Amino acid sequence: MFSVTEMQTFELFSVPHISVLLMFMALSFWMVYFRHFLKRYQSFMKWTLCWMLVLSEVSWHTWLVATGTWEVGDLPLQLCSISTFIGIYLFLKHSQKAFYLLFFIGFLPPILSMLTPEMVYQFPHFRFLKYFLHHAAIAWSVLYFIVYEGYRVPRKAIWTGFLMVNLLALPIFFLNLFLDTNFFYLANPTESKTILSFFGTGVIYYINLEIAALVVFFLTYLPMDMLVRRERVKG
Repeated sequence: MFSVTEMQTFELFSVPHISVLLMFMALSFWMVYFRHFLKRYQSFMKWTLCWMLVLSEVSWHTWLVATGTWEVGDLPLQLCSISTFIGIYLFLKHSQKAFYLLFFIGFLPPILSMLTPEMVYQFPHFRFLKYFLHHAAIAWSVLYFIVYEGYRVPRKAIWTGFLMVNLLALPIFFLNLFLDTNFFYLANPTESKTILSFFGTGVIYYINLEIAALVVFFLTYLPMDMLVRRERVKG
C-alpha cells in the first residue's frame, strides 16, 4: 500500500476510478441537498474538511521523504497545493477576496483532475487514496464555503481571478526554468494521459492553457451566476 514500485496498474475509468467519482458526486449532492439538516453539524464539517486538507498535504510529503523519493519538483507549488493553503486560510479567517481565487482554481480544476488523473497507482495504494481524497476535499471546501458560510462571487471576479492566476504563474514560470521543474504544468503537459496532453507544444501550449483557463473560469461561474440571480429575485 505504501510501496513506491508496487500497484502501478491504474486504468482510466476502471471500476475503482468510476467508483470514487460516483462517491464524490454523491457526497457533493448530499452536502447541497441536505444542507438544512446538516447545518447543525456545520462546525464538525468545517474542521473535518480543514484537517483533510492539512493531512493530505502533510501525509504526501511524509510519504515522499519516508520512501526517499522527495524531489524539488514536489515542493507544494502546484495549483492543488495553492488551493489547499487558501482553503486552510479561509477555514481560519474570513476573506472574500481569497475565496474569489479559491472558487476558480479550487472547484472545477480538482474535479477535472479526478476525471483524468495524473496517476499510476491503483486502489488501495496510498497515492490513489491521497490523490482522490485531497482533490475531493478541495472541491468540497468550496461547496462548504458557498452553501454553509454564504460566500458569493461577483461576475467581475472572473477577470480578477484570471489575472491573479497569471500573476501567480509568472514567477512560477521562471522558477521552473531555474529548478527544471513543472509547477502549474507550465513547462510541459503531464506525464500521464490527461486533458493537457491535447494542448500541443511550444507557444500553442501556452495559448491553449490561457484559453482553457478562461473557459474553466466561465463554466465555474455559471452555477454561481444562477444562484446569485435566484437570490436577488427572492430578495
